[in-house]
Amino acid sequence: MAKHGFGHNSPGGLLRYPEEPPFPLKEYSAHYDHIFEMMEELEAKGEILIHRITEEHQPVEVFTRTGRIKTIPTNKLWHHKSCGQCGNIPGYPASVFWFMNKFGLDYLNEPHQTSCTAWNYHGSGTSNPVALAAVWLRNMHQAWKTGYYPLIHCGTSFGSYKETREQLIMNKELRDAVKPILKKLGRLTEDGRIVIPQEVVHYSEWVHAMRYKIADLYQKEGKAKGIDVSNVRVAIHNACHTYKMIADDYPYDPEVYNGQRPAASTAVVKALGAQVVDYSTWYDCCGFGFRHILTEREFTRSFAIQRKLKVIAEEVKADLIVTHDTGCTTTFEKNQWIGKAHGMYHPVAVMSDVMFAALACGAHPFKIVQLYWNCSNYEPLLEKMGITNWRELRKEWEDTVKYIADLEKAGKYDELMEFFKEYDLYEPYSRTSTGKPKASATANMPLFKS
Repeated sequence: MAKHGFGHNSPGGLLRYPEEPPFPLKEYSAHYDHIFEMMEELEAKGEILIHRITEEHQPVEVFTRTGRIKTIPTNKLWHHKSCGQCGNIPGYPASVFWFMNKFGLDYLNEPHQTSCTAWNYHGSGTSNPVALAAVWLRNMHQAWKTGYYPLIHCGTSFGSYKETREQLIMNKELRDAVKPILKKLGRLTEDGRIVIPQEVVHYSEWVHAMRYKIADLYQKEGKAKGIDVSNVRVAIHNACHTYKMIADDYPYDPEVYNGQRPAASTAVVKALGAQVVDYSTWYDCCGFGFRHILTEREFTRSFAIQRKLKVIAEEVKADLIVTHDTGCTTTFEKNQWIGKAHGMYHPVAVMSDVMFAALACGAHPFKIVQLYWNCSNYEPLLEKMGITNWRELRKEWEDTVKYIADLEKAGKYDELMEFFKEYDLYEPYSRTSTGKPKASATANMPLFKS
């Protein structure tokens, strides 16, 4: 194995370090680096095909905890959505798509995605390394086949996939075990290789990479609507699954706590000009954890209320908790109401970084950000941001829902499809860099008949 250090580049260019550390490094433990060089070696031997990030992906470079340069694709992305995100917080993915439409980016809203199965893995319910690897490789093959680069929405999937990639690269026995499964599924390349992406990329990393463009949009369109986030106090919660699993592989930045804490989410809030407020339990889990939400729910509730919500509400009096994972958002929201039933109510608005950013940039709070799904007390936050007409906006959304329901009830599916062409939602049409709507893979599906 090659000896690494600053200024080092692997022969194939997957592993890169700047000449000098971008920020002080408390501990330089680059255990993850060997993965990239071993991927290059396995590709040279014909065992794997690396799905590379190219110029068409409009890459942006960020630093990881060890100072490594990680490449974040921002265009031509394949959306690996989240089971819980789409089911509990649909404004989360909708806000991601809204930004991509605003920026004229090309993407594929994949309708044929499967779960990552990591929840079963963490809960000791089902699954094993071979099954986890097969599911991941199946999904990555699907992305590669479409020509779009995978963007992972869920923190649990993101963490699990990074662990799975390391196991696959390090363990020939696992590669040999998974290949017959993929062959049966038709998920090998024509010459029998498995497909592994160059980088495993979480959506919060995309938001981090796009933060200056998002800030520009806020100045041009958000402020023009009277929205001002400068007095909003934001407590950041980083998800364990995103930065504690394979800790070497998540963005850190000199402008965020001098590179000593995860940068994603904090950086976009700072770029928008909102106030990031620090609190003593920032490192703690939200309570969701890796398995106790499934097996020890009282522990989850106690931790969420006592260690996080109470501290954030009383210690820094935050207006908003910004998250970037489905489990964290849901845990913070639901446990406010559970706490209320027991006389421990600490109301704080909760939403993801991309939802808050979309609101700041003028996205409709209900049509796009879909706050009617959120159960935390978000109305005071809207007032503080200057979105004082939120009641009228909610009525507008309710009228729209009724219109859609009436068309569906009448079986007028063609009119529904035409409606969504013009309506500023993400389904079923995406907008490309040409500015013209482009039918996505779901465009011809009868979305409302089932």
